[in-house]
Amino acid sequence: MTQDDGPAAVFESRESAVRSYSRSFPATFATARREFVTGADGTRYLDFLAGAGALNYGHNPEFAKRALVDYIERDGLTHALDLATTAKQDFLETFEAQILAPRGLDHRVQFCSPSGTNAVEAALKVARLVTGRTNVVAFGGGFHGVSTGALAAVGSEFYKQGLRATLPTTTHIPFPDSPMGPFDSLDLLDRLVSDSSSGVEKPAAVILETVQCEGGVYVAPTDFLVGLRAWCDTHGVLLIVDDIQVGCGRTGTFFSFERAGIRPDLITLSKSISGYGLPMALLLVKPEYDVWKPGQHNGTFRGNQLAFVTAAETVRTHWADGSGDAFGAEVLRKGEIVAEYLRQNVTSRFAASVRGLGLIWGIDVSPAGISGAKVSRRCFERGLIVETCGRDSEVVKILPPLILSDDSLTAGLDIIVEALYDEAQNGRRATAGDPLATTPHATTS
Repeated sequence: MTQDDGPAAVFESRESAVRSYSRSFPATFATARREFVTGADGTRYLDFLAGAGALNYGHNPEFAKRALVDYIERDGLTHALDLATTAKQDFLETFEAQILAPRGLDHRVQFCSPSGTNAVEAALKVARLVTGRTNVVAFGGGFHGVSTGALAAVGSEFYKQGLRATLPTTTHIPFPDSPMGPFDSLDLLDRLVSDSSSGVEKPAAVILETVQCEGGVYVAPTDFLVGLRAWCDTHGVLLIVDDIQVGCGRTGTFFSFERAGIRPDLITLSKSISGYGLPMALLLVKPEYDVWKPGQHNGTFRGNQLAFVTAAETVRTHWADGSGDAFGAEVLRKGEIVAEYLRQNVTSRFAASVRGLGLIWGIDVSPAGISGAKVSRRCFERGLIVETCGRDSEVVKILPPLILSDDSLTAGLDIIVEALYDEAQNGRRATAGDPLATTPHATTS
Protein backbone atom coordinates (compact mmCIF):
# COMPACT_ATOMS: atom_id res chain seq x y z
CA MET A 1 0.00 0.00 0.00
CA THR A 2 1.43 3.37 -1.02
CA GLN A 3 1.18 6.03 1.65
CA ASP A 4 -0.32 9.35 0.57
CA ASP A 5 2.16 12.22 0.86
CA GLY A 6 -0.55 14.39 2.39
CA PRO A 7 -2.91 17.13 1.27
CA ALA A 8 -1.93 19.46 -1.56
CA ALA A 9 -0.23 22.74 -0.63
CA VAL A 10 -3.32 24.76 -1.51
CA PHE A 11 -5.13 23.52 1.60
CA GLU A 12 -2.40 24.90 3.84
CA SER A 13 -2.03 28.17 1.95
CA ARG A 14 -5.65 28.99 1.17
CA GLU A 15 -8.05 27.11 3.50
CA SER A 16 -8.87 28.57 6.91
CA ALA A 17 -6.98 27.44 10.00
CA VAL A 18 -10.31 26.22 11.43
CA ARG A 19 -10.07 22.95 9.48
CA SER A 20 -9.71 19.96 11.77
CA TYR A 21 -10.24 16.47 10.33
CA SER A 22 -7.72 17.12 7.56
CA ARG A 23 -5.08 17.68 10.23
CA SER A 24 -5.80 14.33 11.85
CA PHE A 25 -5.95 12.43 8.56
CA PRO A 26 -3.36 14.06 6.26
CA ALA A 27 -4.26 12.72 2.82
CA THR A 28 -6.16 13.93 -0.21
CA PHE A 29 -9.16 11.66 -0.74
CA ALA A 30 -10.69 11.00 -4.14
CA THR A 31 -13.26 8.17 -4.13
CA ALA A 32 -15.23 6.06 -1.67
CA ARG A 33 -17.38 2.94 -1.64
CA ARG A 34 -19.15 1.23 1.27
CA GLU A 35 -16.68 1.26 4.20
CA PHE A 36 -13.61 2.28 2.19
CA VAL A 37 -12.19 5.60 0.98
CA THR A 38 -9.34 5.92 -1.50
CA GLY A 39 -6.71 8.63 -1.65
CA ALA A 40 -5.68 10.49 -4.78
CA ASP A 41 -2.52 8.35 -4.85
CA GLY A 42 -4.49 5.10 -4.75
CA THR A 43 -4.06 4.36 -1.05
CA ARG A 44 -7.17 2.68 0.34
CA TYR A 45 -8.38 3.30 3.88
CA LEU A 46 -10.94 1.51 6.03
CA ASP A 47 -13.32 4.12 7.41
CA PHE A 48 -14.25 3.99 11.11
CA LEU A 49 -15.19 7.69 11.07
CA ALA A 50 -18.18 7.47 8.71
CA GLY A 51 -18.53 11.21 8.28
CA ALA A 52 -18.82 11.61 12.07
CA GLY A 53 -22.02 9.57 11.83
CA ALA A 54 -23.29 11.00 8.52
CA LEU A 55 -22.57 7.79 6.58
CA ASN A 56 -24.41 5.08 8.50
CA TYR A 57 -25.25 3.34 5.22
CA GLY A 58 -21.75 3.62 3.81
CA HIS A 59 -20.21 5.67 1.04
CA ASN A 60 -22.20 5.91 -2.20
CA PRO A 61 -24.83 3.23 -1.44
CA GLU A 62 -25.97 1.92 -4.81
CA PHE A 63 -29.71 2.07 -4.12
CA ALA A 64 -29.55 5.77 -3.22
CA LYS A 65 -27.12 6.65 -5.99
CA ARG A 66 -29.42 5.17 -8.66
CA ALA A 67 -32.44 7.03 -7.29
CA LEU A 68 -30.46 10.28 -7.16
CA VAL A 69 -29.06 10.00 -10.68
CA ASP A 70 -32.49 9.14 -12.09
CA TYR A 71 -34.04 12.16 -10.34
CA ILE A 72 -31.36 14.53 -11.62
CA GLU A 73 -31.57 13.18 -15.18
CA ARG A 74 -35.30 13.84 -15.35
CA ASP A 75 -34.70 17.45 -14.20
CA GLY A 76 -36.19 17.06 -10.75
CA LEU A 77 -36.03 20.22 -8.64
CA THR A 78 -32.78 20.75 -6.78
CA HIS A 79 -33.82 23.81 -4.78
CA ALA A 80 -37.36 24.76 -3.79
CA LEU A 81 -37.24 26.66 -0.48
CA ASP A 82 -40.15 25.08 1.44
CA LEU A 83 -42.47 24.70 -1.55
CA ALA A 84 -44.45 21.49 -1.90
CA THR A 85 -42.63 19.11 -4.25
CA THR A 86 -43.00 15.50 -5.29
CA ALA A 87 -39.65 14.66 -3.67
CA LYS A 88 -40.72 16.13 -0.34
CA GLN A 89 -44.10 14.40 -0.57
CA ASP A 90 -42.44 11.03 -1.19
CA PHE A 91 -40.13 11.48 1.79
CA LEU A 92 -42.89 12.61 4.16
CA GLU A 93 -45.23 9.78 3.21
CA THR A 94 -42.47 7.19 3.45
CA PHE A 95 -41.13 8.54 6.74
CA GLU A 96 -44.61 8.59 8.28
CA ALA A 97 -45.53 5.10 7.12
CA GLN A 98 -42.25 3.35 7.91
CA ILE A 99 -40.69 5.30 10.79
CA LEU A 100 -43.23 7.36 12.73
CA ALA A 101 -46.44 5.30 12.60
CA PRO A 102 -44.89 1.93 13.57
CA ARG A 103 -43.39 3.60 16.65
CA GLY A 104 -46.58 5.36 17.66
CA LEU A 105 -45.10 8.80 17.01
CA ASP A 106 -47.40 11.53 15.69
CA HIS A 107 -44.76 14.24 15.52
CA ARG A 108 -44.85 16.92 12.84
CA VAL A 109 -41.77 17.14 10.62
CA GLN A 110 -39.99 20.50 10.44
CA PHE A 111 -37.35 20.92 7.74
CA CYS A 112 -34.51 23.07 9.06
CA SER A 113 -31.48 24.59 7.43
CA PRO A 114 -29.44 21.53 6.58
CA SER A 115 -27.00 21.26 9.48
CA GLY A 116 -27.77 19.57 12.76
CA THR A 117 -27.04 22.66 14.81
CA ASN A 118 -29.98 24.46 13.16
CA ALA A 119 -32.35 21.66 14.16
CA VAL A 120 -31.14 22.12 17.74
CA GLU A 121 -31.66 25.88 17.43
CA ALA A 122 -35.24 25.25 16.31
CA ALA A 123 -35.89 22.81 19.16
CA LEU A 124 -34.63 25.22 21.82
CA LYS A 125 -36.52 28.12 20.28
CA VAL A 126 -39.86 26.32 20.09
CA ALA A 127 -39.48 25.01 23.66
CA ARG A 128 -39.06 28.58 24.87
CA LEU A 129 -42.04 29.73 22.80
CA VAL A 130 -44.25 26.96 24.18
CA THR A 131 -43.36 27.40 27.85
CA GLY A 132 -42.58 31.10 28.00
CA ARG A 133 -39.47 30.22 29.99
CA THR A 134 -35.86 30.90 29.05
CA ASN A 135 -33.62 28.47 30.88
CA VAL A 136 -32.65 25.11 29.38
CA VAL A 137 -31.00 22.20 31.18
CA ALA A 138 -28.15 20.47 29.33
CA PHE A 139 -25.50 18.00 30.42
CA GLY A 140 -21.77 18.21 30.94
CA GLY A 141 -20.01 16.41 28.10
CA GLY A 142 -22.87 17.06 25.69
CA PHE A 143 -22.39 18.38 22.17
CA HIS A 144 -25.21 19.97 20.16
CA GLY A 145 -23.56 22.26 17.60
CA VAL A 146 -21.66 25.53 17.47
CA SER A 147 -24.22 28.18 16.48
CA THR A 148 -25.08 30.46 19.37
CA GLY A 149 -28.27 28.87 20.73
CA ALA A 150 -27.04 25.30 20.36
CA LEU A 151 -23.60 26.25 21.62
CA ALA A 152 -25.07 27.33 24.94
CA ALA A 153 -26.05 23.70 25.52
CA VAL A 154 -22.57 22.36 24.70
CA GLY A 155 -20.47 21.32 27.65
CA SER A 156 -16.98 22.05 26.32
CA GLU A 157 -15.55 25.52 26.94
CA PHE A 158 -13.33 25.18 23.87
CA TYR A 159 -16.15 25.99 21.45
CA LYS A 160 -17.53 28.91 23.48
CA GLN A 161 -14.49 31.17 23.27
CA GLY A 162 -15.49 34.54 21.88
CA LEU A 163 -19.22 33.97 22.45
CA ARG A 164 -19.53 33.23 26.17
CA ALA A 165 -21.16 36.55 27.07
CA THR A 166 -23.81 36.21 24.35
CA LEU A 167 -25.04 32.67 25.08
CA PRO A 168 -28.65 32.07 26.21
CA THR A 169 -29.41 30.96 29.75
CA THR A 170 -28.47 27.31 30.24
CA THR A 171 -27.96 25.22 33.36
CA HIS A 172 -25.48 22.37 32.96
CA ILE A 173 -25.63 19.37 35.25
CA PRO A 174 -23.52 16.19 35.29
CA PHE A 175 -24.51 13.35 32.96
CA PRO A 176 -25.38 10.07 34.72
CA ASP A 177 -21.90 8.84 33.75
CA SER A 178 -18.74 10.79 33.00
CA PRO A 179 -15.01 10.78 33.75
CA MET A 180 -16.01 11.75 37.29
CA GLY A 181 -18.03 8.54 37.72
CA PRO A 182 -21.75 7.83 38.17
CA PHE A 183 -24.02 10.66 39.25
CA ASP A 184 -27.67 10.96 40.32
CA SER A 185 -28.70 13.57 37.77
CA LEU A 186 -32.42 13.23 38.50
CA ASP A 187 -31.93 14.02 42.17
CA LEU A 188 -30.05 17.21 41.28
CA LEU A 189 -32.82 18.22 38.85
CA ASP A 190 -35.36 17.72 41.63
CA ARG A 191 -33.36 19.89 44.00
CA LEU A 192 -32.89 22.66 41.45
CA VAL A 193 -36.58 22.88 40.51
CA SER A 194 -38.24 22.03 43.84
CA ASP A 195 -36.20 24.49 45.90
CA SER A 196 -37.50 28.03 45.34
CA SER A 197 -34.13 29.33 46.55
CA SER A 198 -31.96 27.15 44.31
CA GLY A 199 -31.21 30.20 42.16
CA VAL A 200 -32.14 28.31 39.00
CA GLU A 201 -35.08 29.22 36.79
CA LYS A 202 -37.42 26.33 36.03
CA PRO A 203 -36.31 25.19 32.56
CA ALA A 204 -38.26 25.27 29.34
CA ALA A 205 -36.60 22.03 28.26
CA VAL A 206 -34.01 19.40 29.00
CA ILE A 207 -31.81 18.46 26.06
CA LEU A 208 -29.60 15.39 25.88
CA GLU A 209 -27.94 12.77 23.72
CA THR A 210 -28.89 9.30 24.91
CA VAL A 211 -25.32 8.32 24.08
CA GLN A 212 -22.83 11.15 24.44
CA CYS A 213 -20.41 10.89 21.54
CA GLU A 214 -18.01 13.83 21.57
CA GLY A 215 -18.03 13.74 25.37
CA GLY A 216 -16.38 10.31 25.41
CA VAL A 217 -19.04 7.70 24.49
CA TYR A 218 -21.12 7.61 27.66
CA VAL A 219 -24.39 5.67 27.49
CA ALA A 220 -27.35 7.00 29.49
CA PRO A 221 -28.90 4.15 31.53
CA THR A 222 -32.38 3.11 30.44
CA ASP A 223 -33.84 3.74 33.88
CA PHE A 224 -32.45 7.27 33.79
CA LEU A 225 -34.17 7.96 30.46
CA VAL A 226 -37.46 6.62 31.81
CA GLY A 227 -37.06 8.70 34.97
CA LEU A 228 -36.19 11.83 33.01
CA ARG A 229 -39.30 11.47 30.85
CA ALA A 230 -41.42 11.16 34.01
CA TRP A 231 -39.65 14.13 35.62
CA CYS A 232 -40.31 16.33 32.58
CA ASP A 233 -43.98 15.33 32.60
CA THR A 234 -44.29 16.14 36.31
CA HIS A 235 -42.78 19.60 35.97
CA GLY A 236 -44.14 20.63 32.56
CA VAL A 237 -40.69 20.65 30.97
CA LEU A 238 -40.17 19.61 27.35
CA LEU A 239 -37.81 16.72 26.66
CA ILE A 240 -35.50 17.17 23.65
CA VAL A 241 -33.52 14.18 22.42
CA ASP A 242 -30.63 15.09 20.12
CA ASP A 243 -30.40 12.04 17.85
CA ILE A 244 -28.20 13.70 15.28
CA GLN A 245 -25.20 11.40 15.72
CA VAL A 246 -26.66 8.24 17.28
CA GLY A 247 -30.00 8.13 15.46
CA CYS A 248 -30.84 6.46 12.13
CA GLY A 249 -29.90 2.99 13.38
CA ARG A 250 -26.58 3.62 15.11
CA THR A 251 -27.74 2.01 18.39
CA GLY A 252 -29.67 -0.85 16.75
CA THR A 253 -33.02 0.92 16.49
CA PHE A 254 -33.91 3.85 14.25
CA PHE A 255 -34.16 6.21 17.23
CA SER A 256 -31.67 5.80 20.06
CA PHE A 257 -34.34 6.28 22.75
CA GLU A 258 -36.47 3.31 21.68
CA ARG A 259 -34.65 1.03 24.12
CA ALA A 260 -36.23 3.04 26.97
CA GLY A 261 -39.75 3.02 25.52
CA ILE A 262 -40.07 6.81 25.84
CA ARG A 263 -41.47 9.47 23.51
CA PRO A 264 -39.58 12.76 23.52
CA ASP A 265 -41.44 15.99 22.87
CA LEU A 266 -38.85 17.16 20.36
CA ILE A 267 -36.34 15.08 18.37
CA THR A 268 -33.49 16.40 16.25
CA LEU A 269 -32.15 14.42 13.29
CA SER A 270 -29.44 15.21 10.76
CA LYS A 271 -26.19 13.51 9.67
CA SER A 272 -27.45 10.14 8.35
CA ILE A 273 -31.11 11.05 7.78
CA SER A 274 -30.42 11.63 4.06
CA GLY A 275 -28.82 8.19 3.79
CA TYR A 276 -26.18 9.51 1.40
CA GLY A 277 -24.24 12.15 3.28
CA LEU A 278 -26.26 14.98 1.74
CA PRO A 279 -27.05 17.96 4.01
CA MET A 280 -30.42 17.55 5.71
CA ALA A 281 -31.81 18.29 9.17
CA LEU A 282 -35.18 17.67 10.78
CA LEU A 283 -36.95 18.66 13.95
CA LEU A 284 -39.75 16.29 14.95
CA VAL A 285 -42.32 18.16 17.04
CA LYS A 286 -45.30 16.82 18.94
CA PRO A 287 -48.39 18.41 17.32
CA GLU A 288 -49.40 20.34 20.44
CA TYR A 289 -46.02 22.07 20.45
CA ASP A 290 -46.02 23.04 16.77
CA VAL A 291 -46.77 26.67 17.62
CA TRP A 292 -44.69 28.32 14.91
CA LYS A 293 -46.05 31.22 12.92
CA PRO A 294 -45.35 30.81 9.16
CA GLY A 295 -41.71 31.60 8.45
CA GLN A 296 -40.82 32.16 12.12
CA HIS A 297 -37.87 29.79 11.78
CA ASN A 298 -36.71 29.60 8.19
CA GLY A 299 -33.72 29.21 5.92
CA THR A 300 -32.99 29.27 2.21
CA PHE A 301 -31.75 25.66 2.13
CA ARG A 302 -34.39 23.94 4.24
CA GLY A 303 -35.69 22.16 1.15
CA ASN A 304 -32.80 19.96 -0.04
CA GLN A 305 -34.66 18.01 -2.73
CA LEU A 306 -31.72 15.72 -3.50
CA ALA A 307 -31.57 14.71 0.16
CA PHE A 308 -35.31 14.02 0.16
CA VAL A 309 -34.80 11.57 -2.72
CA THR A 310 -32.01 9.61 -1.06
CA ALA A 311 -33.64 9.75 2.39
CA ALA A 312 -36.89 8.23 1.11
CA GLU A 313 -35.00 5.51 -0.75
CA THR A 314 -32.92 4.74 2.34
CA VAL A 315 -36.02 4.32 4.50
CA ARG A 316 -37.59 2.02 1.91
CA THR A 317 -34.42 -0.05 1.61
CA HIS A 318 -33.43 -0.45 5.25
CA TRP A 319 -36.46 0.31 7.40
CA ALA A 320 -39.65 -0.58 5.52
CA ASP A 321 -42.10 -3.46 6.18
CA GLY A 322 -40.15 -5.17 8.92
CA SER A 323 -36.76 -4.79 7.24
CA GLY A 324 -35.86 -2.32 9.99
CA ASP A 325 -36.00 -5.10 12.57
CA ALA A 326 -33.56 -7.16 10.52
CA PHE A 327 -31.27 -4.20 9.88
CA GLY A 328 -31.30 -3.21 13.55
CA ALA A 329 -30.60 -6.79 14.58
CA GLU A 330 -27.55 -6.80 12.30
CA VAL A 331 -26.28 -3.62 13.93
CA LEU A 332 -26.71 -5.17 17.38
CA ARG A 333 -25.01 -8.39 16.24
CA LYS A 334 -22.01 -6.43 14.97
CA GLY A 335 -22.04 -4.47 18.21
CA GLU A 336 -21.71 -7.73 20.10
CA ILE A 337 -18.70 -8.61 17.95
CA VAL A 338 -17.11 -5.31 18.98
CA ALA A 339 -17.99 -5.79 22.65
CA GLU A 340 -16.55 -9.32 22.79
CA TYR A 341 -13.47 -8.35 20.81
CA LEU A 342 -12.75 -5.43 23.11
CA ARG A 343 -13.35 -7.59 26.18
CA GLN A 344 -10.83 -10.17 24.96
CA ASN A 345 -8.22 -7.89 23.47
CA VAL A 346 -8.44 -4.54 25.26
CA THR A 347 -9.94 -4.69 28.74
CA SER A 348 -8.13 -7.96 29.54
CA ARG A 349 -4.74 -6.66 28.37
CA PHE A 350 -4.69 -2.90 28.93
CA ALA A 351 -5.62 -0.54 31.73
CA ALA A 352 -8.30 0.87 29.45
CA SER A 353 -12.09 0.90 29.70
CA VAL A 354 -14.62 0.44 26.92
CA ARG A 355 -18.14 1.82 26.59
CA GLY A 356 -20.74 1.63 23.89
CA LEU A 357 -23.95 0.39 22.34
CA GLY A 358 -24.76 -0.90 18.87
CA LEU A 359 -21.99 0.43 16.61
CA ILE A 360 -20.83 3.39 18.67
CA TRP A 361 -17.97 2.38 20.99
CA GLY A 362 -15.21 4.16 22.81
CA ILE A 363 -11.88 2.88 24.14
CA ASP A 364 -10.83 5.12 27.02
CA VAL A 365 -7.03 4.90 27.06
CA SER A 366 -6.41 7.52 29.76
CA PRO A 367 -6.01 4.96 32.61
CA ALA A 368 -3.28 3.29 30.57
CA GLY A 369 -1.36 6.51 30.08
CA ILE A 370 -1.73 6.15 26.31
CA SER A 371 -2.42 9.05 23.96
CA GLY A 372 -5.64 8.63 22.02
CA ALA A 373 -4.38 11.02 19.35
CA LYS A 374 -1.23 8.96 18.86
CA VAL A 375 -3.29 5.77 18.60
CA SER A 376 -5.43 7.43 15.94
CA ARG A 377 -2.33 8.50 13.99
CA ARG A 378 -0.83 5.01 14.15
CA CYS A 379 -4.12 3.58 12.89
CA PHE A 380 -4.10 5.99 9.97
CA GLU A 381 -0.58 4.91 9.07
CA ARG A 382 -1.92 1.35 8.90
CA GLY A 383 -4.87 2.30 6.69
CA LEU A 384 -7.64 2.92 9.24
CA ILE A 385 -9.44 6.22 9.76
CA VAL A 386 -10.61 6.42 13.37
CA GLU A 387 -11.07 9.58 15.41
CA THR A 388 -10.90 10.41 19.10
CA CYS A 389 -13.34 12.07 21.48
CA GLY A 390 -13.59 12.91 25.17
CA ARG A 391 -12.44 15.83 27.26
CA ASP A 392 -8.82 15.48 26.16
CA SER A 393 -9.16 13.18 23.13
CA GLU A 394 -8.55 10.28 25.49
CA VAL A 395 -11.16 8.03 23.88
CA VAL A 396 -10.68 6.22 20.58
CA LYS A 397 -14.13 6.35 18.97
CA ILE A 398 -15.31 3.40 16.90
CA LEU A 399 -17.98 4.70 14.51
CA PRO A 400 -17.98 2.62 11.31
CA PRO A 401 -20.67 2.51 8.63
CA LEU A 402 -23.42 0.19 9.82
CA ILE A 403 -23.25 -1.86 6.61
CA LEU A 404 -19.58 -2.86 6.86
CA SER A 405 -18.69 -6.54 6.59
CA ASP A 406 -17.65 -8.64 9.57
CA ASP A 407 -14.20 -9.02 8.01
CA SER A 408 -13.79 -5.24 7.73
CA LEU A 409 -15.02 -4.78 11.28
CA THR A 410 -12.50 -7.21 12.75
CA ALA A 411 -9.72 -5.93 10.48
CA GLY A 412 -10.27 -2.41 11.81
CA LEU A 413 -10.34 -3.63 15.40
CA ASP A 414 -7.10 -5.54 14.80
CA ILE A 415 -5.45 -2.32 13.62
CA ILE A 416 -6.64 -0.42 16.70
CA VAL A 417 -5.20 -3.07 19.04
CA GLU A 418 -1.91 -3.11 17.12
CA ALA A 419 -1.72 0.66 17.57
CA LEU A 420 -2.50 0.29 21.26
CA TYR A 421 0.32 -2.24 21.58
CA ASP A 422 2.72 0.17 19.91
CA GLU A 423 1.80 2.98 22.28
CA ALA A 424 1.95 0.66 25.30
CA GLN A 425 5.52 -0.11 24.28
CA ASN A 426 6.36 3.60 24.51
CA GLY A 427 6.44 3.98 20.78
CA ARG A 428 8.53 0.85 20.17
CA ARG A 429 6.81 -1.50 17.71
CA ALA A 430 6.25 -4.92 19.31
CA THR A 431 8.53 -7.69 18.02
CA ALA A 432 7.85 -11.37 17.42
CA GLY A 433 9.36 -12.29 20.77
CA ASP A 434 7.40 -9.64 22.65
CA PRO A 435 4.40 -10.88 24.68
CA LEU A 436 2.43 -7.90 23.40
CA ALA A 437 3.04 -8.90 19.79
CA THR A 438 0.41 -11.64 19.80
CA THR A 439 -1.97 -11.01 16.92
CA PRO A 440 -5.50 -10.59 18.29
CA HIS A 441 -8.40 -12.52 16.84
CA ALA A 442 -11.99 -11.41 17.21
CA THR A 443 -14.93 -13.60 18.08
CA THR A 444 -17.53 -13.34 15.31
CA SER A 445 -20.29 -15.50 16.72
